[in-house]
Amino acid sequence: MEREKQIYRITLLGSAGNVLLVIVKFIAGILGRSSAMIADAVHSLSDFLTDIIVLVFVGISARPQDSSHDYGHGKFETMATLFIGLALVGASIGIIVSGALKLASWLQGADLGTPRALALWVAFLSILIKEIMFRITEKKGRELSSPALKANAWHHRSDALSSIAAAIGIGGALILGGRWTVLDPLASIVVGAMLLKVAWEIMRNSMGELTDESLPDKTEEEIMGIICSFPEISEPHNLRTRRIGNRIAIEAHIRMDGNLTLLQAHELTSAIESQLKGRFGNGTIVTLHMEPAKTAGVDV
Repeated sequence: MEREKQIYRITLLGSAGNVLLVIVKFIAGILGRSSAMIADAVHSLSDFLTDIIVLVFVGISARPQDSSHDYGHGKFETMATLFIGLALVGASIGIIVSGALKLASWLQGADLGTPRALALWVAFLSILIKEIMFRITEKKGRELSSPALKANAWHHRSDALSSIAAAIGIGGALILGGRWTVLDPLASIVVGAMLLKVAWEIMRNSMGELTDESLPDKTEEEIMGIICSFPEISEPHNLRTRRIGNRIAIEAHIRMDGNLTLLQAHELTSAIESQLKGRFGNGTIVTLHMEPAKTAGVDV
């Protein structure tokens, strides 16, 4: 429950910041005549919507295992991460299309109008606030091993980066003026493209977990190293790993002296399990299949 409360606390803090930025950016985009700032406002709005998704799904993922979910509800948090990615895709496509339409109008001779300084100052404010929110959320996401919180942190960072792009476009249009007002819609297209890249990274990771993708090779090598550190164990094989929300599951076959008593074999596997949980967290699911060690002339 403490983990859930901390996730709620950080997410609510981010939500408050996002609501403030959405309002300020839309006002600055309209009054400041900046399509880049309006695109940035849409980005912040998608941030707020993903905060809502995190708040809903993290509560579900915190539920303990029950008769219908033997491995708990951790993957609901992964589903939230996937939805965050999908929300980002929708927002980025809308931003790119809007910028492209304004660019097409400019190519046909339309006057896009020069943005005002208000939009530039709001872009600077957004960069500051969103970078602070990224650092706070990312740090807490690592501490709590929360994929949804980590994804939300990078959503904050992507918003900060998009505000940088918006500031460059708005500032360029303000300083250069004239035909260079096209820098503003061009900046909005860049913002959309950056957002699309972040969305793909988030979706790729969450889809890998939902399809039971194995843990990275480096992690599996570390698992095998822990198992092999017990001299009584030989030839660990058939290693299977996957991630379930903020936990991981490990399955492996291990060989040991066939003359060990059941009690001795149990104590040995319990020691291995304890070592693995000490490294990867108490919530780690460890399943070890015991086999007698091979002897000369005997195939087991």
